Amino acid sequence: MFDPVRLVFLDETSANTKIVRLYGRCARGERLVSHVPQGHWKTITFVAALRQRGMRLRRRLMGQ
Repeated sequence: MFDPVRLVFLDETSANTKIVRLYGRCARGERLVSHVPQGHWKTITFVAALRQRGMRLRRRLMGQ
């Protein structure tokens, strides 16, 4: 039905540079206070086309 040589799979993944914890721990009844760096966080998206013989197209997209 499908010729494996002609099939192309598109794959997309992303990463965020906001390396900040969303949760933390402290003693019961106390409030957790922490400082985080300000701004300039970026999102990077990777897109690739995969064929039987390997990766054919790679793109990196920078977002905001």
